[in-house]
Amino acid sequence: MPVQTIECLRGLGDAVRFVLGNSDREMVEAFDAGAQAPPGDELLDRWTHWAAQRLERSHRDFLASFAPKVAVEIDGLGPTLFCHGSPRSDSEIITALSGEDRLAPMLGGIEERTIVCGHTHRQFDRRVLGKRLINAGSVGIPYEGVPGAFWCLLGPDAQQRRTEYDIGVALRTMSESGLPELDEMFKESLLEPMDPAEVAAIFERQAAEGG
Repeated sequence: MPVQTIECLRGLGDAVRFVLGNSDREMVEAFDAGAQAPPGDELLDRWTHWAAQRLERSHRDFLASFAPKVAVEIDGLGPTLFCHGSPRSDSEIITALSGEDRLAPMLGGIEERTIVCGHTHRQFDRRVLGKRLINAGSVGIPYEGVPGAFWCLLGPDAQQRRTEYDIGVALRTMSESGLPELDEMFKESLLEPMDPAEVAAIFERQAAEGG
């Protein structure tokens, strides 16, 4: 439901600041390329192009306006940096298992002591290399072992939260919008959730392989 989601976000006005994620960037790139999915593409590519085909120029421009990083002063936490993957890349992988040797180059030169990220769709809160790294989780495709919407409330500390919703109704609504291959996309997150530790290990292997 890309158009409905973007319209909802735009309706929030200036009270919200948005951080660019890899999917936002890829939708903009797909729109600019004419949203024609190449043959033999993967499921995420097909989803991206399906969504981009439904956007108007104003939707594309809204996504393109997102900032790669956003710094905000949070009561109790101080200056806090928000990014999607890592402070230097929207697709770089950070998990609860990431070692200091891999994290050090990502965090080099970052002054903020608290960094909030996403990308790997699993919450964590850890202290490493003099920083506090928080993954806010995922509302739509969580890898937490149980379904639900996972998010984080900040100030004066970090409270990681889960909101339950009717998964069946959500899947039916998305299916009625025409979104293809729902069962395949949501199998490991909402329908038959994978073990979170296994998911983290998979992401770490991808990072080691340069993925």
